[in-house]
Order: sequence, then structure tokens, then C-alpha cells
Amino acid sequence: MHLVILGGGVSGLSCGVRLLEAGHTVELWARELSPHTTSDVAAAVWYPYRAFPQERVTAWAGRTFEELCVLAGQPDTGVLRVLGLELLRAPAPDPWWRPCVSGFRRATPAELRPGYVDGFVFEAPVIEMPRYLSYLLARFRRLGGSVHQREVRSLDEAWAVAPLVVNCTGLGSRSLLGDDTLVPVRGEVLRVAPLPVERFLLDEDDPQGMSYIIPRSQDCILGGTAEEGNASLEPDPAQAEAILARAARLLPEGTRIQVLQHLVGLRPGRPSVRLEAEQVGDRQVIHDYGHGGAGVTLSWGCAEEVTVLVGRASGGAAYVGPVMNPSGSGRTNGT
Repeated sequence: MHLVILGGGVSGLSCGVRLLEAGHTVELWARELSPHTTSDVAAAVWYPYRAFPQERVTAWAGRTFEELCVLAGQPDTGVLRVLGLELLRAPAPDPWWRPCVSGFRRATPAELRPGYVDGFVFEAPVIEMPRYLSYLLARFRRLGGSVHQREVRSLDEAWAVAPLVVNCTGLGSRSLLGDDTLVPVRGEVLRVAPLPVERFLLDEDDPQGMSYIIPRSQDCILGGTAEEGNASLEPDPAQAEAILARAARLLPEGTRIQVLQHLVGLRPGRPSVRLEAEQVGDRQVIHDYGHGGAGVTLSWGCAEEVTVLVGRASGGAAYVGPVMNPSGSGRTNGT
């Protein structure tokens, strides 16, 4: 089947790869390509953050975890497997996403920072987004996919080329579809020179704002913010200072932090991820958007469900490989 995918971020590229592998002919249309997409700004560590509903998210996130761990064993993907520590200011039950991750355990008192009483230790993929998106784009093209940089104002433009469209436009679906349930959730991060930490560190409940430190191969990401309804892409110096102050409390005393870049991105916030097929006359669109702060974390699981739906729509074979139940059964601090 000939398909058009709208959106050049991690969701669009992941869907494109899976659809090509399933034998479809795919062209991808995007207003922006890496390094200018929202996905490029993501922190990104595997963590199902601000994405709903929980049951479907768990299935998508678990499948994506498996695929990212495979990619971490391959060169030039930009995916690493890193041990992490989520710090808690009060005792808490095991998180709902525990079945998805490797080596989950409770932190020992010696591992906790001052002011914390509990914590989760687990291994998860850390994704260096510019490298990863470059890898995905190259993989998409090697499989025969074509890429067209263009702005689309209506699904009719894509339907003029293909009877079935896959919509991965993220926050762009607000204007493309008139989906007013989508809201921007503004996130700011700092890219800094390497720091003396081997684990990623998370504190989602800091009363001053969520904190995370994510070491990568050549740098480190500090975050972050989650300002719902704020669509500004202008970096806020006051937020940068606040991020640095929160990070300093998690680092060894006296650690020098060299800021390399201040980045801003808009998460596509929505009450629930929209992953479904929609029939419009004799044409179809499959929606895959509204992933909140978990676009990378859900990407492969969602792409495989999209491929199942395309297979049903085309009356042919769906994705051949690890396929989840499309009904889904089963928190990245990205930006």
C-alpha cells in the first residue's frame, strides 16, 4: 500500500521504518526535520512521563524499552543503557511501570542524597536524540522511504497522493485537525559539559520544579520544566538559573557546571494519546499523536500498533514481528 506519513519527529520516523519493513511504500512529509524538531530537544531517557491511559502506555512503553535495548547494542544509534536512580522525598509503592524495566530495586540508604528517604534504582535506555534521529532517518531512507520537507495545512493534501495517511504531527494536530484537547507543555533543558556522574538522576517531586541529570557520551542534560499552556520557544534565563540550582543539590559539592546550550521544546500534552484509525468517506487516517513527555518512550510500541492498523486497512498482512495487542495491555523526563 502507498502511504503518506505526516511528521518528521521520532514518531513519524519510527512508524515509517516499521511500515517499510512490512512492505508498504512510504513517503514522509514534514515541515521540519532533525535537528529542528521537538524530538531533537528531548532529554531523553526512557520514562513514561505525562502520557495516558496507563494500561495502553504500559504496553507501548514496555515494547519500546525492548527495542531500544536492542539498539543500544548497535553502533551509531545514539542509544545507551544507563543505570539510574529516581529519588523520592517520601516512601512510595513500586511504580506502575516497574514490569517494563531491567534490574529494578529499591535504593540503599548510602545511595540516597540528603533530604531523600526512598528511591528506585533501574537500568533504562538513554537516547542522544540528534544522533538517534539521524540514525532513524538513514534507516528509513535505506529501506526505500522518501522524505519531502513541506508544510501541510489539510489532510486533503496528503489524501490527494495516497488513500491512507498516518498522522504523527504532534502538537501540529491542534491546527491540522482542530484538536483543542492538545496543549503545549513547555520544557527547558540545559546541555552541559560532562559531569562526574555515571547514573542518571531523577526527582520529579521537587517543590521547586522537577530535576534530572542525564549523562551522555559527550555531554550531560540538566532539566527541567513543565509549563502547561506556555507555547514560547524563547529560553528563560531565570529558568536556567533554577535548573542549575536544583542540579547542584544532586551533584557532589563544588561541582563546576559548564553550560553549552539552553534548549526549549513543546511537549504535545493531551488527556490521552490518540492512536486510532479514522474513516473519512473512502479515505482513512491513522492518528498517532499526543504522547506528552513520552514520545521516545512510546515510539516503537506505537509504531507497531500503527502498522497493525495499516495492515487491517489494506486487507493484507500486518507487521511481522513482535506485535502487541492493539487494545494495549500489558513516568522520559523529555521536553
